[in-house]
Amino acid sequence: MQQVTRVIELGDGIMAPRRQTAAQALEQLIDQELLVEKALAVKLDREPQVMQAIAAEKRRILGLAYLERAVPPAPKHSPEDIRKFFVDNPALFERRRIYQIHELLAVVPADKKPLLKAEIAKARQLDDIANWFKSQSLSFNEIASIRPAEQIPLEILLRVAEMKDAQVAMFVAPDKVSVLELVHAEDAPLSEPQAAPVIEQLLTNHWRLELARKEVKQLREAAKIEYLGQFDTIGAGTSAPRRMPPNVGKLLTSGEAARSHKGLSGRI
Repeated sequence: MQQVTRVIELGDGIMAPRRQTAAQALEQLIDQELLVEKALAVKLDREPQVMQAIAAEKRRILGLAYLERAVPPAPKHSPEDIRKFFVDNPALFERRRIYQIHELLAVVPADKKPLLKAEIAKARQLDDIANWFKSQSLSFNEIASIRPAEQIPLEILLRVAEMKDAQVAMFVAPDKVSVLELVHAEDAPLSEPQAAPVIEQLLTNHWRLELARKEVKQLREAAKIEYLGQFDTIGAGTSAPRRMPPNVGKLLTSGEAARSHKGLSGRI
């Protein structure tokens, strides 16, 4: 019964009768068990790739379980804190909008980024940039999406909120470039009472994530870490800024889908 309950908790939250949901969860567990039995029968658990995947998942689960215990629940934030966040972030609330976005994602070599920036400055539409990517033999993904302000990383939202319809802009991440066109933006403001629960959750998430970062930092400082081979330069202090372990954000936001700063599509 515990396994069935766990599957229900990890479900998509649709408003189905609990009896029906429990029955579906049970059927899902039966399917999983049958597949696992077959996998063990043919010794898939001994294949190197499968063993590595199992070990990686075990490390992930144990790491997140430790952080969940190490990071205490956040204190309740004061009305003054909530009011300040509301006033300081008008693009999320008073001037909140829903954005229709057309986006190109590409890996662009460093020496071509200035050329891309120049192309964007003279581009009349996003197709001009797509054609430029093709002319440079650069592969790219094309994505169309509709996103409310709260689904866009704040540092990107501050720029997007100032864009006009049909305007094109470039956002650079360490490994990829996002070139987006704002197709249209529709006003959808939130009042302070409407925004208060959202702000409370955002402040809680930020508070817990900062504590998790400090905990990981302390663990690294207390540990003896030696880098070997091609990674020996990292130990000399030439590493890129370290990020939180994968899925920490999701854990610390009480199961909600956390968004790292990956660009508008969530793919950078």
